[in-house]
Amino acid sequence: MIYETIDLYERFPVPRGGSGGMLTAYCPTRRGDLGEKLRPAALILPGGGYAAISGRESEPVALRFLAEGYSVFVLDYTVNAAYPVPLVEAAMAMAYIRKNARRYSADAGHVAAAGFSAGGHLAGMLATLHGEAPVKEALKGDAALVRPDAAILAYPVVTTGEKTHEGTASVISGGDASLRAALSLENRVTGESSPAFIWHTSEDELVPVENALLLAGAYRGAGVPFELHIFERGRHGLSVASRETETDERALAQGRHAAAWIGLALTWLGQRGFSVRL
Repeated sequence: MIYETIDLYERFPVPRGGSGGMLTAYCPTRRGDLGEKLRPAALILPGGGYAAISGRESEPVALRFLAEGYSVFVLDYTVNAAYPVPLVEAAMAMAYIRKNARRYSADAGHVAAAGFSAGGHLAGMLATLHGEAPVKEALKGDAALVRPDAAILAYPVVTTGEKTHEGTASVISGGDASLRAALSLENRVTGESSPAFIWHTSEDELVPVENALLLAGAYRGAGVPFELHIFERGRHGLSVASRETETDERALAQGRHAAAWIGLALTWLGQRGFSVRL
């Protein structure tokens, strides 16, 4: 397996935006007896309110996708930084994956961004704001490589309005009211947005389920393909809803049904051409 960490600021001529921008690769290696395979790729964007990087939404998620034959990458983006720093770092990650697809046996035409909570907001920005001026200015010719072929959005922060997660909205906007409004993603979906798989739980106590509903409505209005799953039970931050990511038996039992999201998302991705190719 290829397991390595890449400093994206050393690979792109972009002024360093903070201490983040570190991309960790988890990729199967070529094995003679298995033949050379072309693999779909997934960029994992953990949550943490843009103030931290969640461990439960990093390696455990990567290993689940890795087990399904994906070439997987986890981004530690700069935290406590306002737009556009996290978006530019995520954009560099997408461009890096596509530019180095051969090294990782990855299919450059099937790269998904999977984000959780605030990382779901970041993946949502990739899906909807990939053509923004700061991305084009930072990546120049590589900006065409940024748009995900699909987005997996797990209990995402979407709106910066009434039903937002206040900490997430405050950090990414830097307290600027006009920027905050511009980053309310339900108002930014267009026909060029990436197809999305969205899931949430109805009893999420930190990020209201209305975030997922607002985004699904926007996708419906724009005519962009999406799939939406709302699970009844489960607290915020379920990740893959397994013993690996839980520390409480009661929370594990309540969120167990939501663990089905992984299989549902993989099936949805498969319908979009994400599969290991011989």
